[in-house]
Amino acid sequence: MNSKTLRELLDRLLRGEFGVESVVERLESMNGPLTAATSDAHVDLDRHRRCGYPEVVFCEGKTAEGVVEIFEALVRHKQDCLATRVSPKQAEALLKRFPNACYHAVARTVRLPQPSVAPAFGEVAVITAGTSDRPVAEEAAETLRWMGCGVELIVDVGVAGPHRLHEQRDRFEDADAVVVIAGMEGALPSMVGGCVDCPVIAVPTSVGYGASFGGVAALLGMLNSCASNVTVVNIDSGFKGGYVAGLIAQKTAKSQNTE
Repeated sequence: MNSKTLRELLDRLLRGEFGVESVVERLESMNGPLTAATSDAHVDLDRHRRCGYPEVVFCEGKTAEGVVEIFEALVRHKQDCLATRVSPKQAEALLKRFPNACYHAVARTVRLPQPSVAPAFGEVAVITAGTSDRPVAEEAAETLRWMGCGVELIVDVGVAGPHRLHEQRDRFEDADAVVVIAGMEGALPSMVGGCVDCPVIAVPTSVGYGASFGGVAALLGMLNSCASNVTVVNIDSGFKGGYVAGLIAQKTAKSQNTE
């Protein structure tokens, strides 16, 4: 570590932006290894310091044994673990090795947070147009829980029955960010965007009949939204939508705590 980095870290401690434990953790991570090699991966141990959260394991194409090795490497270095797109076989192997892990079959995620007494920060609403969009929504919600963010999950309030959204408005109008998951024509994010004063992260899903083109129709509809606060992530990318919303909520919570 160079003197400039150390000085910046101590300045933030004096300003109250970091607590003593956070400084110790960052010093340890800066002086520790940057990667951990497994049989078929190089785990990025420095990502928590750079980006605020550890590396997340995308499980498609990986063996069950390989995923377990990555979790073991992260745990050895006291980092939280999150795996997405987990197959039943991979989940079985992870739960056998880490019985305290949280497996969500619908979201296809496994998370293993380190013991912590820190309260949840912020609030993100995750809203789905239909129940068929729920797997993607649950992936977003599990990502937010892993990040330590409060989550409000609202299901099946699509534009075919617009009164349903307004009936739930009190559950999301004060959120720091809203993740909206929709397939078909992808209209719901625009509708939500007109109801809130926070960022709306639109997640198109591959739900729909032939002309939906596996989610492309919803993606294009969301990209063309006239609601100024709507931005869009990739098709079926619940993890990305949840992660971006969690970062927004975290920054909001930090700014409120320093006022």
